[in-house]
Amino acid sequence: MAATRSAHAVWEGDLLKGKGVVTLDSSGLGSYDVSWPARTEEPNGKTSPEELIAAAHSSCFSMAFSNILAKNDTPPTRLETKADVTFVPGKGITGSHITVRGEVPGLDKDKFLELAEDAKKNCPVSQALAGTTITLTAELA
Repeated sequence: MAATRSAHAVWEGDLLKGKGVVTLDSSGLGSYDVSWPARTEEPNGKTSPEELIAAAHSSCFSMAFSNILAKNDTPPTRLETKADVTFVPGKGITGSHITVRGEVPGLDKDKFLELAEDAKKNCPVSQALAGTTITLTAELA
């Protein structure tokens, strides 16, 4: 069954001096300020498309990896995943680096890395970001 989630943004002004608000419609979790300086300099309490993509990528990877580990009969006790999404003005989003640290009883380091690579390649957000470089650092706790 397909699921559609929605968010919307309202932008006022030009790119450099303007500002906007992005609202998470489906969950109703809130509205978040966005601006060009928050995207290219310091966030200063605002978010950016890259931060939102990083949130999506880290959570999607964690879900995919936990499923792969369970199918391997080694379900994780805990996965801590961080995604760092890089934006270069004039070029766009140039990459996403996933760092995962996991507690997985009964799994050795090599198999952990192999299964993490599978999750990196096959999580739906990674597939949506196929036009950019995705890298991975994986370590067992």
